[in-house]
Amino acid sequence: MTSEAGNPLRGIMFKISSVVIFVMMQTCIKAAGADVPAGQITFYRSAFALIPIIAYLAWRRDLRTAAQTDRPFGHLKRGFFGILSMAFGFYGLVHLPLPEAIAIGYASPLMAVVFAALILGEQVRVYRWSAVVAGMVGVLIVSWPKLTLFRDGGMESSQALGAAAVLMAAILSGLAMVQVRQLVRTEKTPTIVFYFSLTGALFSLVSLPFGWATLTGEQALLLISAGIFGGVAQIFLTESYRHADVSTVAPFEYTSFLLGIVIAFVLFNDVPTLPMIIGTAITMAAGIFIVYREHRLGIERKAARKASAPPN
Repeated sequence: MTSEAGNPLRGIMFKISSVVIFVMMQTCIKAAGADVPAGQITFYRSAFALIPIIAYLAWRRDLRTAAQTDRPFGHLKRGFFGILSMAFGFYGLVHLPLPEAIAIGYASPLMAVVFAALILGEQVRVYRWSAVVAGMVGVLIVSWPKLTLFRDGGMESSQALGAAAVLMAAILSGLAMVQVRQLVRTEKTPTIVFYFSLTGALFSLVSLPFGWATLTGEQALLLISAGIFGGVAQIFLTESYRHADVSTVAPFEYTSFLLGIVIAFVLFNDVPTLPMIIGTAITMAAGIFIVYREHRLGIERKAARKASAPPN
């Protein structure tokens, strides 16, 4: 996606703001407690995100056009993968230390590269494949201490399930990213944002018959706040792409890990482990390299098209 206003600094500020607010969303969900079912969390996250999203679209006078689509099944597919990814991710979030859940979630863009090659037939050369492999090694270093804790009951078992859930969330998120790549060919960004929250709320209701928890006032407030934070963060993320290229703002996604460490230490007394720091550093380096390669390939493709264009 190219920038509209060409103000990279503003784009970076919007991106960092979105990261901070997304971490606030995750903190609210974790603080709500592990006894809230993942499907119930995804409903609050999706339904209450519609409040700021609809207000934002109305302010931009895009609400009517955002609701118009020629690809409803494409949005349903994106919503299905996205809401499943959220459910697994939120389950892992409430059972893992916050920085570890964030770090394992960094596998999502790596999986997107894999699925783009397998599903969309995109050409992925040895450099990006090498980065994907290195990034997955980093994710494995972070998650392996938890995955080896499978036992009969206890906190260790729940953390192992949490790590496995976040890994599954990353796989599903990769599939959702591929679906977004297909949608952006014909659909506007506001349309994709609007229908994701709408379909997410509807799909989450499927979990209602399986039992939702009776929330305390504090839990309800935390989950409502999480939904509103998620909607605001999505708006800021969208605005960041209006002002700067993806390759410029994407690396700032990794500021979430540092923020997560601080919040986890202050609020939940979680101390980062050495394997988590090492693995996350490897995954970050791989992710930044992939972004850099995508940027370079984009420049090369533009140059090739310009060179092959007939003279005026």
